[in-house]
Amino acid sequence: QVQLVESGGGAVQAGESLRLTCVASGRFFMITTMGWYRQAPGKQRELVATIHIGGSRNYADSVKGRFTISTNSAQNTVYLQMDSLKPEDTAVYFCNAEDQIGDRYFPHWGQGTQVTVSS
Repeated sequence: QVQLVESGGGAVQAGESLRLTCVASGRFFMITTMGWYRQAPGKQRELVATIHIGGSRNYADSVKGRFTISTNSAQNTVYLQMDSLKPEDTAVYFCNAEDQIGDRYFPHWGQGTQVTVSS
């Protein structure tokens, strides 16, 4: 079983920065993709950014140029550097990891960390 633990959320003013961290532990076969999703009150969970084991990155249009996703050398930790934060970035941010076993993918989620941006 994979455990994902997020940290780094908080309350900031518009224009400020935050860095989210997610550490994966436990038993997994091969994590191929890690990423961040967010869910604002009354809205569906949406993709923020993902990073593949090969290094390719994918960002939501709303965060391109402001957020940067990266991993550590062991690829068991994923970071989300969030700059120039806006009030519309306010949400609970969830870490995600895809564990590949054969040709099947098993998603795992963290418990979420709150990010609040005030104007």
